[in-house]
Amino acid sequence: MSSEYIISEPTSMDKEILQHAVQELFNPDHVLRFPDASQIHFNEVQKLSLEYKNILKIDHLWDFSSLSKLELNNNTIEKIQGLDHLINLTWLNLSFNKIEKIEGLECVQKLEVLNLSNNKISVIENMDTLENLTHFFISNNLIGQLDNVLYLRKFKNLAAVNLFGNPFLNEGDYRFFIAAYFPKLMFLDSRILDQKTRKEASIKYHYVLEKMRLEELELHQADEARQRHEAELKLHRDAFVEFLNGSSLFKNMFKDDPKAQTLHCAPGVDSLIQTFEHQMGELCTQLFEMGLAEHKRRETEVKSFFSCQEKAVTDCQEKASQILAKFNHEHKERTEEFQQLSDPEVRKVKIDHCNDEINRLCKNLMTLEFQLVSEMEEKIKTFDSSVSDMVRHFSETAQGMFSHCRHLEDDYYQKMQKVAAEILQTVAIDTRKEDLPDNVIMLFENRDAVMDALATAHDNHLLKINDRETQLTTGIRAWKEALIKGIQDEELKRNRTNISDIHRYMDNLREQLEELI
Repeated sequence: MSSEYIISEPTSMDKEILQHAVQELFNPDHVLRFPDASQIHFNEVQKLSLEYKNILKIDHLWDFSSLSKLELNNNTIEKIQGLDHLINLTWLNLSFNKIEKIEGLECVQKLEVLNLSNNKISVIENMDTLENLTHFFISNNLIGQLDNVLYLRKFKNLAAVNLFGNPFLNEGDYRFFIAAYFPKLMFLDSRILDQKTRKEASIKYHYVLEKMRLEELELHQADEARQRHEAELKLHRDAFVEFLNGSSLFKNMFKDDPKAQTLHCAPGVDSLIQTFEHQMGELCTQLFEMGLAEHKRRETEVKSFFSCQEKAVTDCQEKASQILAKFNHEHKERTEEFQQLSDPEVRKVKIDHCNDEINRLCKNLMTLEFQLVSEMEEKIKTFDSSVSDMVRHFSETAQGMFSHCRHLEDDYYQKMQKVAAEILQTVAIDTRKEDLPDNVIMLFENRDAVMDALATAHDNHLLKINDRETQLTTGIRAWKEALIKGIQDEELKRNRTNISDIHRYMDNLREQLEELI
């Protein structure tokens, strides 16, 4: 740590503090290495040490997307915040601050080590997303209830916990308590949990642990069932066939029909509905299974494209590395030779030669990049065409099946009209009228009302079919367009970044050469 940059007054993290920390710690692992650390992109930084800076607020970290280790201990931080963009963070040290509540950790899901020791925290909470947590330190805080530590049982990889210096220590044998409830824990308060302690703990808490084990097993099974159900629904949504398996669409067509239940009570209607539901169910199941199969085909095509893309980029990077390695070796020899020269004319010739070689390097790297751009444009074009064909085939097949659904609805409507006409005639001449339910008689006393109800139901059924067809076809088209646009945008971003890196590297080489003149 540089003593000249210790800050005496409380401050927020700003760009100047971050830039200084980067200049102290950054060691770029990049094909193009930059002598001037001030030109380094924040999104390349993997480690950041900001201890003893009197920092009051965590801020300005949104560009540090590659950061894996963050040291913020020994500051005056009062709130955990500003970590939303640190998606690759695995180590976070916030010890010796003034934090009162655990919060703001939702996005650091890769976190493995969390140090919150020597703060003012009274409750262990809000850590549900930290599934990879292995080390948790919260010593010398204000945790008052030993039972609160059981919150940590959800972290299956937890190996080490520091709890000393909290008020709950007054409850007595907390070491046995922890050993019993955390059988996989290896270290407690920086001391190994030996076999003797574990055995005594398991005897002492045997009945309580057995009850908890059964309860957790039930919860785990329920959670697994929920996750399977959610995964299944997601697969169906990704395939654009959600709620098309079985009679889901049929039931959706009839659920908002106010006169449906009354009509179902009429003679001859029940068998019509059962037949209609069976036909619709079979057709929708065909569409559902075809949709899942088409989804699998699309997923295979997408994976194949990204694999080819990665190979093309890797090949290009390897060629660039070879060109750079050769240039750096030769450039070092040229500059060493140049430094030994005293004749101005000869030095000028050598300088011009060095500049020519830098220009040649730039041209070679740019040519390599443009070749990759051309290759990727062709790959994206081919991929777009292939996916478009799949989407078109799926859409057209689905539209044909939805058209069949409409034919089934038309046939059902025509048969319902005939049944309704027979019932109207029965009600009108009192023939076997006593065989009909009262609500059916009341409905069929008005011919226009019955026919209007059937027509309205028919229109509603067709609307439901049409809406589901539109949802499927627009959804699959939107997916394809978003996929291609995302790929194109990422390729453009990659290209611009590489070109920028090449130009920055050339500028640095020229600046170094100027310093030798």
